[in-house]
Amino acid sequence: MADFLSFGEIMLRLKTPGHERFFQSPAFEATFGGGEANVAVALSNYGLDAGFISALPDNDIGENAIRELRRFGVDTSHVRRSGDRVGIYYLETGANQRPSKVVYDRAHSSICEAAPGDFDWDAIFKGKKWLHITGITPALSQSAADLSLECVKAAQAAGVTVSCDFNYRGKLWKYGKTAPEVMGELVKYVDVGIANEEDCQKSLGISVDVDIESGELDTAKYEALSEKVLDIYPGMKAIAITLRESFSADRNGWSACVRHRDGGFKLSRRYEMTDIVDRVGGGDSFASAFIYGYNAYEDQQQGLEFAVAASCLKHSILGDFNRVTVAEAEKLMGGDGSGRVQR
Repeated sequence: MADFLSFGEIMLRLKTPGHERFFQSPAFEATFGGGEANVAVALSNYGLDAGFISALPDNDIGENAIRELRRFGVDTSHVRRSGDRVGIYYLETGANQRPSKVVYDRAHSSICEAAPGDFDWDAIFKGKKWLHITGITPALSQSAADLSLECVKAAQAAGVTVSCDFNYRGKLWKYGKTAPEVMGELVKYVDVGIANEEDCQKSLGISVDVDIESGELDTAKYEALSEKVLDIYPGMKAIAITLRESFSADRNGWSACVRHRDGGFKLSRRYEMTDIVDRVGGGDSFASAFIYGYNAYEDQQQGLEFAVAASCLKHSILGDFNRVTVAEAEKLMGGDGSGRVQR
């Protein structure tokens, strides 16, 4: 049984071919993805025993979503068969100054309609080591938010380490609650926080003087932001923040910082990413690699560098899932980013 679990939704991903606009040609590339599922797949890919907790309908689409997870070695024994539909997201990949677009079709999906009491948390968390959750599932519906809170409370009670990617999705918060109202309570039960340059502000309502729209980063401000998060949430052991400089859809600067309560503030190496293939799932690839690094390396700086290297490489891979190996990420950590053919 899996030691590392993630809880959330796996969706059908419908992407336009290449860099086409929606319905420029009558075709979509159909795969699966979703923040929490992406983390489970990557953790399994790194050699950890990973499992996924979710709800999916008992139909052919739900069955194929489960088969896709199993293909990557993810334990799906805690996927509940309920509800009538799999959530969908449509993706139009941008280029140059034209940004990528995501359109969600997730209302009344199985996980949206799941509710507290639907999962036997005592049985699920018995003997487990880690739970990962995001700010996406609580944004879907009131029942999903209540279930997410029940999940993290049960994990903490079972002695399971809880990580949370704060993941703010403005298009999803439609059921009458704001993100800070819901996430502020949930994060009380989180040991390891993960965020990007806007999540702390928009998900938790925690801010310092940081301009998230400028495309340029002042790391001193993120040092202050990370300190403020740990001050507000005294139970949190660490907060990692990805630092993305978005010059265009194809060219980004990529780095991260972390503050450990017992180790202070650390900043990673910065990567220049040009000719990005697919940035969707980039944050999830960082989260999964940070979880791996947190557990695999005694040196906190090394764990951070692994996360940044692995997620940098994800931007070269089409699809939600990060198919990078530990050896490939460690090679980039060591300074080999030439992209030369390996023979």
